[in-house]
Amino acid sequence: MALVLDILSWVLLLAGSTLLVIGGLGLMRMPDFYSRIQAAGLTDTLCSILILLGLTLQADSIPVAAKLLFTLAFLLFTGPTAAHALAKAARHDHLEPWRRAPGGASSKR
Repeated sequence: MALVLDILSWVLLLAGSTLLVIGGLGLMRMPDFYSRIQAAGLTDTLCSILILLGLTLQADSIPVAAKLLFTLAFLLFTGPTAAHALAKAARHDHLEPWRRAPGGASSKR
């Protein structure tokens, strides 16, 4: 049983870490602020879920697992809220979204 938990834990940890790296690389390729916020918010939330669930499976005691799950719940509420607040502040500051230039060529970033 311990071997199954270890394997599942490592699968979750590796999946979260891999997704985090892929999301970070994809984040550098996004053309504007709004796209970057959306990409960062999605990968941050999903990676947090995967990594903290993997760590919870590795926890020795119930108090440690409970702290990890409370941290996960906190991150699930604050991550999307922070992304929304950033997007709203950018919109309030009249930052326009990126648009493709006429004729199909992409505009400067």
